[in-house]
Amino acid sequence: MPHTKAGLGDLERAVMDVMWDLPEGVDTTVREVHALLADDRGVAYTTVMTVMDRLARKGMVVQEKAGRAYRYRARASRAEMTAELMRGTLAELGQAERAPALVAFVEDASADEVAALRAALAALDS
Repeated sequence: MPHTKAGLGDLERAVMDVMWDLPEGVDTTVREVHALLADDRGVAYTTVMTVMDRLARKGMVVQEKAGRAYRYRARASRAEMTAELMRGTLAELGQAERAPALVAFVEDASADEVAALRAALAALDS
């Protein structure tokens, strides 16, 4: 399983936020991501290029050659990658620890989150 949001640095997370904010299937360049981040962060173009290459090696973004440059897109949506992270965490637990972990998670969930979980469970039952 590719790496997910676990272990993302601050700049990696900022780049992924830019990638996830793109419409589905749309790719971008280092230059475009740099332009979006440079004003707020004062980050160098080469730093953004390094971070995007690292995210490609981690399997979080897809990197495709386009002429002399590369184009990038998120491998999966924010929600899909978060779900992968949650599944990976549960898989690392022993069978006896999974149910208590899920219960602890739900106990801290907001009313909206509980409603979303109930709707998802109902959809599985139908």
